[in-house]
Amino acid sequence: MAKIPAPPSTAHLALPFFDEAHRALASDLLPWCAAQEVDERDDRAACREWVRRLGDGGWLRYAVPGSAGGALERLDSRALVLLRETLGYHSPLADFAFAMQGLGSGAITLAGTPEQQSRYLGAVGKGEKIAAFALSEPDAGSDVAAMAMRAEPTADGWRLHGSKTWISNGGIADFYCVFAKTDPAGGTRGITVFIVDATTPGLDTSEHIDVMAPHPLATLRFDDCVVPRDAQLGELNGGFKLAMRTLDIFRASVAGAALGMGRRALAEAISHAKNRRMFGQTLADFQLTQARLGEMAALIDGAALLTYRAAWMRDEAEQRGGAPVGDVSAAAAMAKMAATENASRVIDMALQMHGGLGVKVGTKIEALYRDIRSLRIYEGATEVQQLIIGKSVLRG
Repeated sequence: MAKIPAPPSTAHLALPFFDEAHRALASDLLPWCAAQEVDERDDRAACREWVRRLGDGGWLRYAVPGSAGGALERLDSRALVLLRETLGYHSPLADFAFAMQGLGSGAITLAGTPEQQSRYLGAVGKGEKIAAFALSEPDAGSDVAAMAMRAEPTADGWRLHGSKTWISNGGIADFYCVFAKTDPAGGTRGITVFIVDATTPGLDTSEHIDVMAPHPLATLRFDDCVVPRDAQLGELNGGFKLAMRTLDIFRASVAGAALGMGRRALAEAISHAKNRRMFGQTLADFQLTQARLGEMAALIDGAALLTYRAAWMRDEAEQRGGAPVGDVSAAAAMAKMAATENASRVIDMALQMHGGLGVKVGTKIEALYRDIRSLRIYEGATEVQQLIIGKSVLRG
C-alpha cells in the first residue's frame, strides 16, 4: 500500500464555520480513511465494497436524518463537506460511494412518507441498500424542462415510459428516485418523483457507460414499468422543486470533494518537490517551485472559504426554520464553481511539476487529473453555476 502524504495543514478545522462535533468527525475520519485499502480496478465491485465499509464504519449515518438512524438530527451540510473532503483526499471513488447514498436518497429524506423513509433510509445509512438519483436524460441535462420521461396513471399506480442516462450507481443500485413528466405540458411544473426498486419489471439497467475516471454509470430504460401508487414521492407535479432542494443540500459537498482532491494534489506536489533532486538541489529549492506551490495553496484556501461559508449558510437557514441568511443557492453555486475550477488548476499544476511521472498511468496525480474533470460538469456544470450567481447579483 503506497504511503498517503498527510494533508499540508488541518488548520481549516479551527475556522468558526465549524463546531466541536464537526472537528471530532474530521479527526475520527482521517485515521479510518488511511487504514482502508480497496482494489478499485473494477469500479462496480469497488463501489459496493466502499458502501459496505462506509456503512460498517458508521459514516453513512451522516447521509440520512436522525429519525432514520442518522448520526445527526437532520442532514448537515458542514458534516457532508468535511466527509467528502476527507474521502476525496484518500479515494475519489470512496467519496462517490458516500455522496450517492446521500444524493440518491435525499428526496426521500425531504419528502418521503414515514413508510417510505422507514423502508429505505435506515438501510441506506447502514450500507445495506445502494441509492441512485435518476434525473438526467439524453436530451435533458441542465434543461430539466425538456424531460421526455412519462408517468401515466393506472388503476393501481403509475406506468413509466422513457429513459434516463448518466445515472450514477446505475446497475448496482437497489432503488432509484426517478423523475418523470406527469403533466407533459407543464414544463418544470409537471414533474413528479417515483421510487423504483431495481427489481421492478420493465426496468433495464444493463447499458453501462464507461468514462475516463471509472465510476458506475448507466442508462436506464423504462418499458411498461409499473409501480404502485405509494411509489410516488412527494407532491404530484412537485418534482422539480424537490430536485432543486436535494441538489442545494449536496452542491456544497461537491465542492468539498473537489477540495479533497486539490489538497491531495498539493500534498503530492510538496512531497515530490522535497524529494526530487536536480542540478544539485531539490525541486523545492527553486523559487519557481515555491511560487507555484504558493499559488496552489491560495487557490485551495480561497475555494475552501467559499465552500465552508455555503455549508454554514445552509445549516444556519435550517436551524432557523428556513429563515434566509443570504442567498444560499448562490453561495452554494459560488462554492461549487470555485472549488471544482480551482482544484482542476491545482491538479494540472501538480501534474506539470511531476514531469513525465505526472502522465504515467497508475500514478496518483494521473488518476486525480481524470477524477477531477467530471466535477466541473455533474450536479450543475460551471456555466449553470455562473447563471445562478449572475441572476442573484442582478436581483441585488
